[in-house]
Amino acid sequence: MIELNNMQFSWKETAILNIEHLRICTNEKVFIQGDSGSGKSTLLNIMAGVITPQKGDVIINNKQLNTMKSSQRDSFRANHIGFIFQQFNLIPYLNLIENIILPCKFSLSRKEKALKHSKSLEEEAIRLLDSLGINASSILSRNVSELSIGQQQRVAIARALIGSPDIIIADEPTSALDSKHKTSFVKILFDKCVKENITLVFVSHDESLKSHFQRCIKLSSINSVKPEEVE
Repeated sequence: MIELNNMQFSWKETAILNIEHLRICTNEKVFIQGDSGSGKSTLLNIMAGVITPQKGDVIINNKQLNTMKSSQRDSFRANHIGFIFQQFNLIPYLNLIENIILPCKFSLSRKEKALKHSKSLEEEAIRLLDSLGINASSILSRNVSELSIGQQQRVAIARALIGSPDIIIADEPTSALDSKHKTSFVKILFDKCVKENITLVFVSHDESLKSHFQRCIKLSSINSVKPEEVE
């Protein structure tokens, strides 16, 4: 469960977000739509405890993130939240498997959950790739930069899924994709989150994607700071 109450965030004296109330239920799949510069990424960073608001409460899984120390928020985020970034952010100097199992290096609980499915983290990474429609054995020797866009998509999803986090946050992950890849990406991600009982928060400016989700929230409808004020 994600809940924001009377939350206000400003940057260099400029108001960015002022949200009276937002609640996303456990296992819900939510699409948050907002134009560029509307504060979407800021909202996700607040939900993940990367930054804290000047006012209000940020409650995730009944834990109040905004009262935690920075190190406590880092630990909470590593244990409970998986990320999918706009450009996937695969690390070029790590091999395919190392990219996928990276979250387990920072979270003992996710490592332990991953090892309930497989004998090793490497086997779990391969299992996830197989479940996402990739024959892992055919690409294991390749650098992540050599993968196709579709393969990079699935590697990014596998990295977010490993260790079954409670929440996956996706920040504009389809912005560089064509319409075919966009639809495929969202369907695969949504189906896996349903199967794993994971809460999904997917943020984008692209309204064409909202039909895939259980609920669509327009950031402008919950944020009392107007776009021209943010700019």
